[in-house]
Amino acid sequence: MIELRNLSKHFTTLDGPVDALRHINLTVNDGDIYGIIGMSGAGKSTLVRCINMLERPTEGTVLLDGRDLGTLSQKELRQTRREVSMIFQSFNLLMQRTCLKNVMLPLKLAHVPAKEAEKKAMELLTIVGLPDKANSYPAQLSGGQQQRVAIARALATDPKVLLCDEATSALDPKTTHAILELIRDINEKMGITVIVITHQMSVVQEICSRVAILENGEVVEEGEVSEVFSNPRSAAARNLIYPEMADNAELLGTGGQRIRIIFNGKLPSAEPVIAKMAVECNLLPSIMGASTRSVGDHAYGYMLLEIPGTAEDLGRAVEYLRGIPDIIVQVEAEYSAGEGERA
Repeated sequence: MIELRNLSKHFTTLDGPVDALRHINLTVNDGDIYGIIGMSGAGKSTLVRCINMLERPTEGTVLLDGRDLGTLSQKELRQTRREVSMIFQSFNLLMQRTCLKNVMLPLKLAHVPAKEAEKKAMELLTIVGLPDKANSYPAQLSGGQQQRVAIARALATDPKVLLCDEATSALDPKTTHAILELIRDINEKMGITVIVITHQMSVVQEICSRVAILENGEVVEEGEVSEVFSNPRSAAARNLIYPEMADNAELLGTGGQRIRIIFNGKLPSAEPVIAKMAVECNLLPSIMGASTRSVGDHAYGYMLLEIPGTAEDLGRAVEYLRGIPDIIVQVEAEYSAGEGERA
């Protein structure tokens, strides 16, 4: 288990003090795949470097299985870092070494005998699907293959935790999916806890069980991925999950009465919710924006409506929609306040 307690990190720059992290409190349970997401400058990279103590927090505590990493000696910390491996966006492979020798490097540093290290490195290359690339050099591989070698290298020390710092940001969507499938497989078969640092909500959706949203160095929202995705309460979460929502409101809005409907995956995608409301309530709503998709015949996403007429017409629309199970209905004031009401 990883626990972050009141974690803060301050930097002093030529332009003045910077609060990179402020009072972070998070718990990552053993075996989780935990997402930490935020836009550029939110503090994600600083946070991940504090988890393995590459950056010392200014305040607060990092606990790994109950051990306070801030109290460890340098020797103890080096030993503990073998339990917390890391993969990066840029792969960080040594270009003058073969794939096999890249994977062997952590074992060599740990003074593992050469034959034993070679055997284990080959086993790890097999796990990531690249036993035939043992004698190839990184420059001869695709980006996805290089990341697989980096994952094999990260597994060489038998870590308890794998930190993924924007590990798929440099990859195309198909390769990203394959790498995420590999990480999930490693998590399930080897029991390694995974922390995914990313700015892509699609990555979190695909692989993570819980997520924390970072903004300006603070956790503004945290919870189960399904709950945060279906009912984002903070502006930062909404901007990450439904970036089109704000854009469409600005471009298409006329200042009228607005309703946002969020589909959380429980309603059948074929259900004609808006058409039924228009007929039964005798209303003609305008669809200002939408981002929906079907996953397993169920609807996920949002729809932004403008309701013509009076406040009474708005009330009838809201009452009708809130009578439908398993969708979330928000009127403009509620949305702006970051609060939603589940029907």
